[in-house]
Amino acid sequence: MEEDKSLQKKSIIHINSKSVQAKIVEGNTSSTHNIFFPTESDDNGITTGSAATAAVLAAMLAIKGEQASAVDIKTPLGILNISVKSSCKLNDSSGRASVVKMPYHDPDVTINLEVQAEVRLKDEPGIVIKGGEGVGRVTKPGLQVPPGEAAINPVPREMIQSNLDKVLPTGKGADVLIEVPEGQKIAKKTMNPRLGIVDGISILGTTGIARSMNSKSFQKAKKCQLDVALAEGYHELVFVPGNIGEKMARQLLDVDDDQIIQMGNFVGYMLDEARKSDLSNLIILGHAGKLVKIAGGIFQTEHRLADGRREVIATHTGLVGGDNKLMNNIFNSNTTEDMIGFLDAENLTEAVFNSIAQSIMKRCQEKFNLKPEVIILKMDGTILNSNHSVKLAPQIGNKN
Repeated sequence: MEEDKSLQKKSIIHINSKSVQAKIVEGNTSSTHNIFFPTESDDNGITTGSAATAAVLAAMLAIKGEQASAVDIKTPLGILNISVKSSCKLNDSSGRASVVKMPYHDPDVTINLEVQAEVRLKDEPGIVIKGGEGVGRVTKPGLQVPPGEAAINPVPREMIQSNLDKVLPTGKGADVLIEVPEGQKIAKKTMNPRLGIVDGISILGTTGIARSMNSKSFQKAKKCQLDVALAEGYHELVFVPGNIGEKMARQLLDVDDDQIIQMGNFVGYMLDEARKSDLSNLIILGHAGKLVKIAGGIFQTEHRLADGRREVIATHTGLVGGDNKLMNNIFNSNTTEDMIGFLDAENLTEAVFNSIAQSIMKRCQEKFNLKPEVIILKMDGTILNSNHSVKLAPQIGNKN
């Protein structure tokens, strides 16, 4: 729900309970729209940006002698009423407060994190926002915040400034320090290390409200890696499904870490983003269990949505001359590694995976106008196909 100043709308969203209530006022008429979320759902929470903003506002109110149990902050979607864990006046010109990022139904690792803010008044106007303990620092280009700055994104910065500016004493400015005591530990579970954000988490959010993680959110997170690599000047990249593929790429290829991009299950999305970019060379590398799906035209590889591994491998086995018994054994196997075992026994592994790699290249060319090199691997790092021209790292080669 976006604020429209021309219609004088005001949205109030109460976010410290099990329900979200949105009240819209237009001109002289008012209407109330209530949205209730079941207790077992809890699909909405607050962003770290909203938590930081609320802590800043509560700290400012503490300087004025007000002990707020909750504060109203203005966000791009309207006004959020956020619970305050604690606030205190340090002296006549400084205060401190903390807000806990409330739990909601999501694998968000920042749930239940305490976000703290300290506000110090100064005589000159202007608001300076800095990150302290547990707030990451940006070290690479390509992100919304330039290298050297605290990882506090533009929208949270604007939220902090605009909300604080309204309650600052006349003629005063403020220095703001945002801290997340557990931030450095939690950051290890995020993509921050991959993105060159060190020493803590990011203060994020574009609307103020955190919703259950969906495909678009994950896609954007994956694309950040590509943005960073391109900003650093890399135009030869390696796309891998995940952590296992990344580890294998480091072992097999002579590339920098930032050239290795994790696709997750969003193969099609990432390939389409690669198509839009100025790439001169692309390698798709990973375990057979993920990559064979691409040969079948599957570009969202989450297991519960699509599989097709046995169908793809059995089909290509037949295409290179495998008999009906072998195809049946493969089709009735439970794992990709089991299928490879049957192919090994018949000396057909290389032929089958050359055929699959060729199909992957064809699919990528047809759908995305890309001509990637393809390297398909076993779990132990054995390269299964030979029809690639990728230069391998010194002393590393095809284990076949």
